[in-house]
Amino acid sequence: MPAANQTKHPKGLKFLFLSEMWERFGYYLMIGIFTLYLKDVKAGFAMTEAESADLYGTFIALVFLTPFLGGLLADRYLGYAKSIVIGGIMMGVGYCLMGVHSLPMLYLAMTLVILGNGFFKPNISTLLGNIYSTPEYQAKKDDGYNIFYMGINVGAFICNFFGAALYIMLGWEYAFLAAGIGMFIGVVVFISGLRHYRAFDIKKGMADGDMPFIKICLLILLPSIIAGVIGWILPTKLIGHPLVGSTSTDAFIFACFPVIYFYSTLFFKASKQEKRPIAALLTIFVVVILFWAVFKQNGTALTTWADRYTDRSLTNTTAKNTFSNLSLSQNLIYKKDSVAKYDHAFRLQKVDGVVQKEFNYPVYFKNVPAAEIPKEGGDVELWATNLSQSINPAWVILLTPLVVAFFTWLRSRGKEPSTASKIIFGIFISAISVLVMITAVYIGKNGTEKVSVLWLMGTYGVITIGELFLSPMGLSLVSKLSPARITSLMMGGWFVSTSIGNKLSGVLATLWDTYEDKANFFWVNFSLLMASAVIGLVLLKWLNNIMKEYGIK
Repeated sequence: MPAANQTKHPKGLKFLFLSEMWERFGYYLMIGIFTLYLKDVKAGFAMTEAESADLYGTFIALVFLTPFLGGLLADRYLGYAKSIVIGGIMMGVGYCLMGVHSLPMLYLAMTLVILGNGFFKPNISTLLGNIYSTPEYQAKKDDGYNIFYMGINVGAFICNFFGAALYIMLGWEYAFLAAGIGMFIGVVVFISGLRHYRAFDIKKGMADGDMPFIKICLLILLPSIIAGVIGWILPTKLIGHPLVGSTSTDAFIFACFPVIYFYSTLFFKASKQEKRPIAALLTIFVVVILFWAVFKQNGTALTTWADRYTDRSLTNTTAKNTFSNLSLSQNLIYKKDSVAKYDHAFRLQKVDGVVQKEFNYPVYFKNVPAAEIPKEGGDVELWATNLSQSINPAWVILLTPLVVAFFTWLRSRGKEPSTASKIIFGIFISAISVLVMITAVYIGKNGTEKVSVLWLMGTYGVITIGELFLSPMGLSLVSKLSPARITSLMMGGWFVSTSIGNKLSGVLATLWDTYEDKANFFWVNFSLLMASAVIGLVLLKWLNNIMKEYGIK
């Protein structure tokens, strides 16, 4: 094999990188403003913290649940390229419709995004794995997924600047429109690169013993819908209140049972040769759920922290002028007016669903130290809250080359950890990131004083290292260990575990207002991550033995 090939990647990587970058531009632009839009008492839907977190959690959970179906359809019938194009168009339309200020239209738009992501997400990841399946590129698959993951985060980083400028200058609807345009660009880029991966777009079809699609609809999907409806209605009827926080959470939990049953049957009905790899993957799926439960609070609890508890004022003249000229900041006047009423812990006050008003200063000033409050009629320049959503992807862009180089260095010395080991280490590192937020709560005297944005930068920096150990490695592991006939379906399983974690993140975030001491909220997150890491560590030897048995690192 020529030496030059050791450093090259498949030509299709560039197009898949750019397609995913633009897809993530649209998705993360939308996610970055989603709860802010829901909570906006003037131009949004005036939701409370719990209401917005519940809807957000349900939304991002379903976004990652549908890859189960999208992966199955691509594997057997549509192929990967067609599924990716269909999904991308559906998502683009969904983002555009979110700008129509109507709850029914919002739900329709969310449905399109949920279904579109099901077709797009598992199949572009599987297609990437396929172009690394030849002997020439097989050894560089982990690096390829890391590079691909960096593309995700380039889109996630730049989108928030567009989102901030558009909603400040023109309104929320124009920011959502930009998300849709970004998605359509991603589809065009993907189609332009088809020649580089068309040969790897192979429908697997069905093997002996596989459940027919109609049977899956009748035995799995239909029961999921029925179970979800039962979960929505039954607990409230029987006991007078939801089992777990809200009716949507109950519905989601009930709907997951048939899907979990389906993945269990994959194991029990698998051939003897396939049983152990499937068991290893299902174990990893379970272990990473709590990582996603904490990580995905970036759109809820950490956005709330940025909005209410972080000092967003621009004091440096150059910074103030730069942000203002780029429409990335807003001028806030210290003057009493009729404003929405919040209590001392920034809880929006509603009576019978109606937002209460009071004659007071803007809520931002509630926990600004007295010495820093401007004179009556004075003003402050505040950077847009959603820009905090660019901190994590910025860290990914900065740290990905370092992490890749670190693992390459270890590999050259024969000391690179297994993919499963990287995932477990990633969970441990993520737990440490929560300690940064706990410290920030103490520094800010439990929210009575705003703290520096450096605390958010610190916690995102640490959890990003954990993310780089875990997320791209998970995608790579599924691609390596899955039986060939169900690769995309097992990729869907990875996203099912992400979905459950996402919903749990929403459940945890709905409890934010119930904690008088916000440190306890983060202590719960820390405990959940440590528990998951310990379980993973106990199972690590068994996982590594399975991978070794099948010649996988």
